Amino acid sequence: MNNGEGRRLSGQAEEEDDEDDVDDGGREAWERTYADERSWESLQEDESGLLRPIDNKALYHAQYRRRLRSLAATNAAARIQKGLIRYLYIVIDLSRAASETDFRPSRMAVVAKHVEAFIREFFDQNPLSQIALVTIKDGVANCLTDLGGSPESHIKALMCKLECFGDSSLQNALDLVCGYLEQIPSYGHREVLILNSALSTCDPGDIMETIQKCKKSKVRCSVIGLSAEIFICKHICQETGGLYSVAVDESHLKELILEHAPPPPAIAEFAIANLIKMGFPQRAAENVISICLCHKEARGGGYTCPRCKARVCELPTECRICGLTLVSSPHLARSYHHLFPIATFDEVTPVRLSTSQHKLPKSCFGCRQSLLNPGNRPSLSVECPKCKQYFCIDCDIYIHESLHNCPGCESFRHFKTVSSSEE
Repeated sequence: MNNGEGRRLSGQAEEEDDEDDVDDGGREAWERTYADERSWESLQEDESGLLRPIDNKALYHAQYRRRLRSLAATNAAARIQKGLIRYLYIVIDLSRAASETDFRPSRMAVVAKHVEAFIREFFDQNPLSQIALVTIKDGVANCLTDLGGSPESHIKALMCKLECFGDSSLQNALDLVCGYLEQIPSYGHREVLILNSALSTCDPGDIMETIQKCKKSKVRCSVIGLSAEIFICKHICQETGGLYSVAVDESHLKELILEHAPPPPAIAEFAIANLIKMGFPQRAAENVISICLCHKEARGGGYTCPRCKARVCELPTECRICGLTLVSSPHLARSYHHLFPIATFDEVTPVRLSTSQHKLPKSCFGCRQSLLNPGNRPSLSVECPKCKQYFCIDCDIYIHESLHNCPGCESFRHFKTVSSSEE
């Protein structure tokens, strides 16, 4: 082979490599990198017109404070009764639309990740409640898990069934879920959260009749869309008293899903005080083998129903023999903060510092981190309206979302208790 033929072959090889670097949309590899990462979304324009990176931490703090103020305003306007015993069905759209890659790596993967986080957060805030999972594939709704209080079993079942194909059918999903929720006792709050990816629904009948059936059964349906606003989804939420929203990106989707973790306001017909008979089962020894009603197999450990002595694996649940609701005392204690939420802390502004008689302390009362920026300038902080202690924003978030008790108020109460006992 002479030099001319060698150059021709090498030129053809380079052209083939260049063709491999071009995708179906005609974009080069370097263009795909920027398009996929959407790096322009992480920039914002400052006062002088220059571009600078977005401060994600400050943005998150601002969103948190805004959400906290709106919740405080709602609670101050009226004493809203909330449902602490919730029965929630999560309907996940796994039609072919879930394979779209506008959410990286796909809508299905992003939804699965945030549903996992939501399930853990849901049981952390609602220890007396139960969740079930439903998927929509090929126009058919399938119940993936039954109502239960174990986050691990739900997450494991979801991760084993992540495949998408066919069309979506909202009517089949609502029919299936409504049939299950109609069997829930009157004190339970019936809810459905639909994570919808498709732009259409392929239904076998009149979906309007199904919506009215859900409304009559007091089922609260909420929808989070991943594509665009759809009339039928909005109509479902309006008729049943749910929330409808469309996610614009992954962070927005996470925020929208987690908004459904706290208990929603109770429907007027359910806002009636009811006495619920509950049982507090004892933990069985691990070496005592008996038939578990949950899995119908011999296992050690578990809990024994105080009424019929049946064995269950996890709490909370309902005994399948006598129907008694089985819970533990920590579950009731963890639900207490929804009835008496901690007061919203006041934001400390420079104007307030200049007019205040007290000086801003150098460190946060909670984590003891400095409240001063470089140059001894005060950073963003908050003050408890009761104990007048100052906290950083991170501690403010931790106190209101996880701890549900003010360390300053608790330490002051403990100090008073000790002082009175010494006298």
